[in-house]
Amino acid sequence: MKKVEQKIETPFNEKFCTKLEFRVCNELEKSTDPELKGFWCDGISWLTTENQLTKKHVNDKRKIETKAWIGKTGQTEFKAIINFGQKALSKYAKEMDLTECIPDLESQAEWIEIDIENKTIKIELN
Repeated sequence: MKKVEQKIETPFNEKFCTKLEFRVCNELEKSTDPELKGFWCDGISWLTTENQLTKKHVNDKRKIETKAWIGKTGQTEFKAIINFGQKALSKYAKEMDLTECIPDLESQAEWIEIDIENKTIKIELN
């Protein structure tokens, strides 16, 4: 099997997406929404169009769109929209690690929005 890799190095990478996947799983596990009972996340793709990964694109659009696999089996493909807050924008521009822009486990903020019908997940980074 051929390994697929990004051609450009960015803070939006496998390490970040793996950490984000685990945090999404934590949030799904503690959700009180009956529609999300039993949901989990089996991955968030860091492989997206290279145009989206440019500093200019991230600064102008303040988001990256990719895929996430979510659901009771963890295999339903969702469109993932990852919105960048000020801290994340600053770190991305400086090519710094984004993992600390993911809200903490103790965070009470509503930073994930899931639309089951339209198969989208919106994630807000700090």
